[in-house]
Amino acid sequence: MAFDYQTLKNLVASSFIANTITGSDIGSQQVTTNKFVGTTLTANEFATSSVDLTSGTVTGVTPVSKGGTSLSGVGSAYQVLATNSANNALNFVPSGIYRMQVFTSNATWTRAANVRYIHIQLQAGGGGASGHGESGAAGGYTERVLEVMQSGINSVGITIGGQGGGTYYSSAGGDGGASSFGPYCSASGGHGANRQNQHNGGVSGTGSGGDVNLYQGSGGGHEQRSSGMGGSTFFGGPAPSGHPQGGHFSHIHQGHSAPGTGGTSGYFSGHRGSDGRPGICVITEYY
Repeated sequence: MAFDYQTLKNLVASSFIANTITGSDIGSQQVTTNKFVGTTLTANEFATSSVDLTSGTVTGVTPVSKGGTSLSGVGSAYQVLATNSANNALNFVPSGIYRMQVFTSNATWTRAANVRYIHIQLQAGGGGASGHGESGAAGGYTERVLEVMQSGINSVGITIGGQGGGTYYSSAGGDGGASSFGPYCSASGGHGANRQNQHNGGVSGTGSGGDVNLYQGSGGGHEQRSSGMGGSTFFGGPAPSGHPQGGHFSHIHQGHSAPGTGGTSGYFSGHRGSDGRPGICVITEYY
């Protein structure tokens, strides 16, 4: 029988006995892309499930330019896939809230690895009260969201404003101290009773440099007589008011009040008003 090239060209899958041509019949790397005319191998040439990637071995990684990640594995738990800082590759990074830090005295905040944003809540100290209704004002308050990773902000000094001291009727209560988070935001202290005018309550401080900058509760004057409550803050209310049976009640229990609040007045002129409260700084860190 003469050799018929055309017949050989027309051989199809049904012309071969199943499994008679296997990998061992073909030399390593002998079938390459230049053996196939473009688009000649399509879905019609493959039987259903003939390509099984679950049991096959694939080496290397698919580059980003080909729709892959260029990565050979997945990240750790709770990480997300993101572009790197140079915007030329992908990597796995942490995501979500990292931690909250609370500062009640002067300190330095230090950026942890991979932290990108921080939410700053900064409260200044409150002013002190006198007696007979004259009470202190709350310190100012500010909030700011700050991008720290790309900005290269790695450490920031924190100043926490102290409290203004309480005193007796008609005397001036001490002013609260200012708080600051480096040069990025700050809040001024609340004034003590009688600081602006005699028999008047203290005037509140305010925030500056933040996304939110607030005055807070001011102090009460002599018209309140014996129940002059200090100024309240974002964090809560002032010390309790008293009665002669409790002696210097407001001053004794001044610790039962929120950060940055103004001092509550003593009951009568012979009763000492409470101190204001020191400020606070709360930093919430995000990846």
